Amino acid sequence: MTRGVPITSSTKHSLQSFSGVGPQLAAKLGKIGILTPEDLLFHLPLRYQDRTKLTPIADLRAGVEAVIVGQIDGANVRFGRRRSLIVSVSDHSSTIVLRFFHFNKNQQLGFKPGAWIQCFGEARRGSKSLEMVHPEYKIFQQQPKLKMQESLTAVYPSTEGVGPATIRKLVDQALNRHIHNLTEILPAAVQNEFGLMPLSQALLTAHRPQPDADTVALLNGTHAAQQRLALEELLAHHLALNQLRQKRYRELAPKIVTCGRSWNSLVKVLNFDLTVAQNRVIKALFSDMAKGQPMLRLVQGDVGSGKTVVAAAAALHVIDSGFQVALMVPTELLAEQHRKTFHGWFDKLEIEIECLTGKLTTVNRRNAIARIASGQAKMVIGTHALFQKQVEFNCLGLMIIDEQHRFGVDQRLALRSKSNLENTVPHQIIMSATPIPRSLAMIFYADLDVSSIDELPPGRKSVHTVVLPGTRRQEVANRIRTVCQSGQQAYWVCPLIEESEKLQAQAATETHAILKTLLPELEVELIHGRLKSKDKESIMQRFSDGDIDLLVSTTVIEVGVDVANANLMIIENAERLGLAQLHQLRGRVGRGAEQSACVLMYQPPLGTLAKERLGILRDTNDGFKIAQKDLQQRGPGELLGTRQTGLQQLRIADLARDKSLLPKIEKIAGKLQQDYPHLIQPLVDRWLVHSDQYANV
Repeated sequence: MTRGVPITSSTKHSLQSFSGVGPQLAAKLGKIGILTPEDLLFHLPLRYQDRTKLTPIADLRAGVEAVIVGQIDGANVRFGRRRSLIVSVSDHSSTIVLRFFHFNKNQQLGFKPGAWIQCFGEARRGSKSLEMVHPEYKIFQQQPKLKMQESLTAVYPSTEGVGPATIRKLVDQALNRHIHNLTEILPAAVQNEFGLMPLSQALLTAHRPQPDADTVALLNGTHAAQQRLALEELLAHHLALNQLRQKRYRELAPKIVTCGRSWNSLVKVLNFDLTVAQNRVIKALFSDMAKGQPMLRLVQGDVGSGKTVVAAAAALHVIDSGFQVALMVPTELLAEQHRKTFHGWFDKLEIEIECLTGKLTTVNRRNAIARIASGQAKMVIGTHALFQKQVEFNCLGLMIIDEQHRFGVDQRLALRSKSNLENTVPHQIIMSATPIPRSLAMIFYADLDVSSIDELPPGRKSVHTVVLPGTRRQEVANRIRTVCQSGQQAYWVCPLIEESEKLQAQAATETHAILKTLLPELEVELIHGRLKSKDKESIMQRFSDGDIDLLVSTTVIEVGVDVANANLMIIENAERLGLAQLHQLRGRVGRGAEQSACVLMYQPPLGTLAKERLGILRDTNDGFKIAQKDLQQRGPGELLGTRQTGLQQLRIADLARDKSLLPKIEKIAGKLQQDYPHLIQPLVDRWLVHSDQYANV
């Protein structure tokens, strides 16, 4: 291999210098994150094909890809359920059929008996013998002299208008021109101590594995070469967030040191006792805010674990010190729920609360904004309306972000910029009802302190969960009738508002009509996100008051709905929802003293992953276990939401697969910080773009 041009600042953006790359192709490559030659090097294959050896037809096995060479015996069009072109090919050992469903006349005429053909494809079981369906092929008039591939052939992730073969050619150019001049950032001493393969060797192995390579490990992503690359990527994310933590320590925030007068007063009038976990987290929050450095703490707890009262404790602590508190929530429904809860607590303490949402009239919004700006409103609850241009705080000392994965980085920055504090920044609490597995916390939350409310209030019973096919709808309706006639209430959740043939999901509107017919003796109501705010509030108030027996809803009730008398939840098309969302929805029941149940209804047939997902929900109510399974099934991008992390998605690493690397990553990070601090920024810059812009989130 020839040595190429080093990847430097002057050549890094020269993708169009590659053969065959013009502005249009460069734009298409940019859609999948390939902007530079270095991006090509780190664009790893999805899988591999073995074109290094010739396989006799008799040795073919069903389900295995192979290269064969033989002579064409004949070709004819067969008419059955689908018209197909059948080509018979034989070598010295046996015969195989090539089948083409899409073909033209010229293609058909090209398969002349007696000609030689080389094919690559997957052997499948046909009606009488093995077949290859739409294989890659070349036709020769004489027996060809074959030159087999020297390494396994990589198959790359592609995009519309750019096939795997095109990307393979571009990666080959990048390897030939740049691989040996790619900067090795990790010192040799670190590589030797931790048994790491050199970077260039890891990339060459990943792109051009030798025929004797461990293909099982390569396909699973556990080969030493892939693990070397995954480790460096995870290390870069970990170091980047450590940098943000250090930057935060250099900032100033209000020093909140009070006697806890208001909080102590509220504790005396609460109609429940705090759990040990709640008291532990509150103590950590008080300790953080007393340091004069910006607190940035993730408070995670399962549905129903009592995060709201923990937030109230922190808010009162800050208000007693003369500062304001902002609680930002993703939906008006949740804002209204929090407004009622905090009014019930804070009215006793004569603390003024303001609720700012998009539904306010012009006059009411203007008055609310004036009370926030003057400091009269001590506690401000709101949706995205909080970071509108007109909103300014008098002295914002604490931001509480509820359901943090619903908000983008820019939105949290916009709220933070409204604090109106001189030379200081507000404290932040990030609340999540989706527990974060340790592997995610270490990589995506290394800049945060993490507290877990890991116990439920005493007396809370686990929700009994069953999985049923949609064909048993009448039985479920009968169960609802029994439950509601006993004085309890129920939810029926549908994933869509309107019918969609593409998704084949039962619409909430249609379900509402069906259930009103099936259950005429019950009060059945419909709620969804497209209703006007006043209509949603009216429906939820009637449901809370017990005037509605059965509430048919979209996933708008996923958060913010707390009706203790609702003890039955039916989730339609449950196979279409993720574990975390299903667990959130299930958490809307089981909030009272009665035993609650959740029915997960699905449309058969059920795929393997969907079956596993529903089985997990049936077998456990533990949100931490569910979050770990969700990570394994769907990856961090789905579990966290790609926007909320503030960092790029992982290109190579898979946290569920690579969590065994985390102890090594922590040790290497410590060594770099102690002995090689000058190498940290180059490593971060290689793997992350604009990592510094999220330092204040």
